[in-house]
Amino acid sequence: MVAVRENLIEIQAGIAQAAEKAGRNKEDINIIAVTKYVTIERAKETISAGIVNLGENRNEGFLAKFEEIQDSATWHFIGSLQSRKVKDIIHHVDYIHSLDRKSLAKEINKRSQKTVPCFVQVNVSGEESKHGLAEEDVESFVKELAVFENIRVVGLMTMAPHVDNPEDTRPLFKKLRLLRDYIQKLDLDYAPCEYLSMGMSNDYKVAIEEGATHIRVGTKLVGKEI
Repeated sequence: MVAVRENLIEIQAGIAQAAEKAGRNKEDINIIAVTKYVTIERAKETISAGIVNLGENRNEGFLAKFEEIQDSATWHFIGSLQSRKVKDIIHHVDYIHSLDRKSLAKEINKRSQKTVPCFVQVNVSGEESKHGLAEEDVESFVKELAVFENIRVVGLMTMAPHVDNPEDTRPLFKKLRLLRDYIQKLDLDYAPCEYLSMGMSNDYKVAIEEGATHIRVGTKLVGKEI
């Protein structure tokens, strides 16, 4: 398996290229290494290569890695989160990328002892297999979150379909950016909505060109082992 450090060089070059094309600063793009399919050792190698953000989507895998790595990483929970499992991860996770319903917000607010930075997940593609809110429901949902003092909406997140031509994802990423801009203009103290979590191994360059601040890269960075 190729060393993470070697893969990272290639990804950083892609980030720089996309950022330059969009007139953006490459330093504004955060790489989240999606480590859900790799071993704890591979996750540690990722940190050694200079990546501080690790993304997990299952409680068990996340907790096993957290036990070994602890605060050496910034932890992003990027998968669908069941309300009943919030209590297991809430004191270890730094960001939640999959807030998409009030019952989950209520549980996060109840279980956390501090403010939790959350991305509201939006299903911009409209696929039934994808989690997330419909575009038209995002504004009302964000406004409903005002009552939860432990939740801060830092941005929006989406998962684009896996397609052969990454360019096909552009309209979806643009939709999320425009929606983010709209939420920002609401000027809500608890929802600055600065960030866009979008783009993965196959389409992160297009996502960056459309404004992504956080890209979630797994296979192309750490591979797939388990």
